[in-house]
Order: sequence, then C-alpha cells, then structure tokens
Amino acid sequence: MLKIAKLTDYGTLVMTTLALEPAACLNAQELAARSHVAAPTVAKLLKLLVKGGLVVSTRGTHGGYRLARGAETITVADVVSALEGPIAITACAQHGGGCTIEGSCTSRSNWRLIDEAVRQALSAVTLAQMAAPRAKTTRMPGKSVPLHVFAARE
Repeated sequence: MLKIAKLTDYGTLVMTTLALEPAACLNAQELAARSHVAAPTVAKLLKLLVKGGLVVSTRGTHGGYRLARGAETITVADVVSALEGPIAITACAQHGGGCTIEGSCTSRSNWRLIDEAVRQALSAVTLAQMAAPRAKTTRMPGKSVPLHVFAARE
C-alpha cells in the first residue's frame, strides 16, 4: 500500500485548520484542540512547517501561528514536501538511492514519470480546497458516485 506518513496527514489537518481562520493567529494548544491532534505532535509539525516556509510564528501574549501566504496558493504538494522532503515514490527516482542495480535498472525513468504525475496531482489541490466542505463521494472514471450507494451494498 502506498500512503503518506501519519505525520504528514496530521500536518495537512493542522494546515487546513489554519486555513479555516486565515486572519487568526492560533497558538499550538488552540490548534491541537481544533484539529484534534495531540499537542506534542502539533508542536513538532509547527516547527517543520515554519522551517518549510508555510507557516509564520509570532511571539508574545497574542502570538501564535498563521499561514505564511494565502490558502489558495499553498498546495498539498507544498505540505508534503515540507514534512517529508522531495516527492518521490522510490529513492532512486529523485536521486541516486544506493541501489545495487541502479546502473542497469530499466524502470528508473518510468518511476520518475510516475513521481511527476503524483507531484502534479498533489500540486493541483490547494489548502483552500482541502478546507472547503465537500459532499462525500467516491470518484470513478468519468463519474462521481455518492458513498451511500456503496454503503447500501455492504
């Protein structure tokens, strides 16, 4: 199974929480309470997100954290990159991964193609879109099917 790290999932949730109140400056405890992510995890994420340039911090009694720029300009790819590093499904696709067969591997260039498709998909979704409420649907090629259709079959 291919999936993002739990920390990245939580980081996206914290970023979405900030996107819901762009004018607010929220401290780590407020973000933990609103996102339902443990406070120590939120603190760790905020350090990484500040370092990644996606969040800015303000010190003082009315200090806290806010998005570094508008939620419509921050993509899911930005969040994933800030928390996990470059988007790459295999280590060798991004850079030499120290694989013993790297020199004769015929699939490396195809993994780079797949990495680019994943990067483009993550770049196509903004934090503003993540924060917007959506109807629960399952995407199928060419159509969107409400989840209750599948629930009736279970």
